[in-house]
Amino acid sequence: MSPDLAHTPLHHLHLELGARMVPFAGYEMPVQYPSGILAEHLHTRQAAGLFDVSHMGQARIVGRDRVAALEALIPGDIQALAAGRIRYSQLTNEQGGIKDDLMVTNAGDHLFLVVNAACKTADIAHIKAGLAGMATIEVAADRALLALQGPLAATVLARLAPEVAVMDFMTWRAVDISGIACLVSRSGYTGEDGFEISLPDDRAEEFARRLLAEPEVLPIGLGARDSLRLEAGLCLFGADIDETTTPVEAALTWSISKRRRIEGGFPGAAVVQRQLAEGMTRKLVGFRSLDKAPARAHTAVIDAAGQSIGLITSGGFGPSVGAPVAMGYVTSAFARSGTPVRLLVRGTPRDAVVADLPFFPHRYRKS
Repeated sequence: MSPDLAHTPLHHLHLELGARMVPFAGYEMPVQYPSGILAEHLHTRQAAGLFDVSHMGQARIVGRDRVAALEALIPGDIQALAAGRIRYSQLTNEQGGIKDDLMVTNAGDHLFLVVNAACKTADIAHIKAGLAGMATIEVAADRALLALQGPLAATVLARLAPEVAVMDFMTWRAVDISGIACLVSRSGYTGEDGFEISLPDDRAEEFARRLLAEPEVLPIGLGARDSLRLEAGLCLFGADIDETTTPVEAALTWSISKRRRIEGGFPGAAVVQRQLAEGMTRKLVGFRSLDKAPARAHTAVIDAAGQSIGLITSGGFGPSVGAPVAMGYVTSAFARSGTPVRLLVRGTPRDAVVADLPFFPHRYRKS
């Protein structure tokens, strides 16, 4: 493994647990443990899985004008975000393309951000420049981030911190857990109920071991993380969304409130508003293959005449679905659910249909 790769605070624990480590976003990360990706995926769907996501970027935005300053960079409605609530949004460019997607929390006296690992340095620089004179961004470089996901995640975490049991989906709160100052959110990128725990990096291994001691919890690697989010129909930056795709094309219009759609005021707003009014030429959709051959990223989508109509951006076998699933873009004329298409898998056309997302139902906690 390259000596240039960074390590998370749980690196030695991953090795102790027998993880297979791979380079990912500049870090050496666990792709799977001895039980394997399939078992890890199914365990997360059935019980609780612990993911190390400490490679992701965490930061605070402080200052009186922090809301207006951030809204000038993203299409998300932060003005309407109540204290203790989380919003999913995107950093956009002048063409309406997505520079990155992120989570924004109203933490009361500041905004707390979580951004993708591969983009975090560029994101922080971009946000810092955009906030100039209005607010300040502070990188939380001394914090680890763990994700506990699955239908029994709340049962496990509530043993250590009973107050988390009443939290709803997309909420956040500061919680003292066994003497550790934690910032707990209830969201997740698996489609399952679950929590993200931000905590001091020098307490991360201790806390992870505490969770892994619970009978419901197993460590989960990047492989199962990807198959879980694919079944949940959740976009992966750099695959399903990037600077050439807009939130409208990526079926993320739900993340833009009516006020922001009308007022604009974010990079690429004119492009987004035009697509909302007039439609777009392509759209992100799901695909279900009618045979057993999974279509991977970069697989061409063709029509009955063999003409190219789109491209797969994420694909593979869905362990919970029990069949191949995929996501990608097609021209708008083929975007209706149930439309027959063909996927050019290793040069062979395979019959498939456009499918609704998600492939596996979300099970977030909403009161």
